[in-house]
Amino acid sequence: MNKKINILIFLILAANTLFAQKQKIWNQPYGDQKLLHFGISIGMNFQDVILKNSGKVSDTGETWYATLPEYSPGLSVGLLGDLYLNPYMNLRFTPMLHFGDKQFEFVTESGEHFKTTIRSNYMSLPLDLKIRAMRLNNYRPYVITGIYSAVELGRKKDEAVLFKPLDYGLTIGLGCDFYLPIIKVVPELRFSFGLADVVEHKRTDLTDNRLQKYSDAISRGLTRMISLTFNFE
Repeated sequence: MNKKINILIFLILAANTLFAQKQKIWNQPYGDQKLLHFGISIGMNFQDVILKNSGKVSDTGETWYATLPEYSPGLSVGLLGDLYLNPYMNLRFTPMLHFGDKQFEFVTESGEHFKTTIRSNYMSLPLDLKIRAMRLNNYRPYVITGIYSAVELGRKKDEAVLFKPLDYGLTIGLGCDFYLPIIKVVPELRFSFGLADVVEHKRTDLTDNRLQKYSDAISRGLTRMISLTFNFE
């Protein structure tokens, strides 16, 4: 029994020694206690739309079905404002500009198809709650959840699909604060889930009415976006 107790004490002391050896000098030890701080963000995004097809028969007797078969990366840039709430929670406002496109393909049962690329540039205004884990040396992981509204910029009319100017939805994500001597570098992965139908169905903007059948093929479209950004705070 004494031998087992001695072994246990030795293991505890060894673990404490090992843990102490892993401790490092903290960069910005009081950085998380600032009431308010700011930063900039830059990264990339992938835009998507969850489509529900209407099954409507066009004037020429065709039924068109819409899909987004491919995704292309876009650019995301913005600002960041962070309000300290308590040691584990912050409130963040991160207005962002997202530049990208959505690649639509329309097909019929007879094999006809039509492809088009729609530019989608958004100003997104998310308000997030940042929930952080305990800090370990010079990094600290976190999760975020919140809401957002978005305004589409520079809508190009007279195309096969036109998006409404306003959108809103929910966001979730995760990231990690890396503390450098002067700034924090924060990689963040964010998922946005739109809740509003963003497809414009009444196409009063069209000069070529033959394009109306593509809007008629969609009964609802909900936005989705994945963004990977790097925040510098």
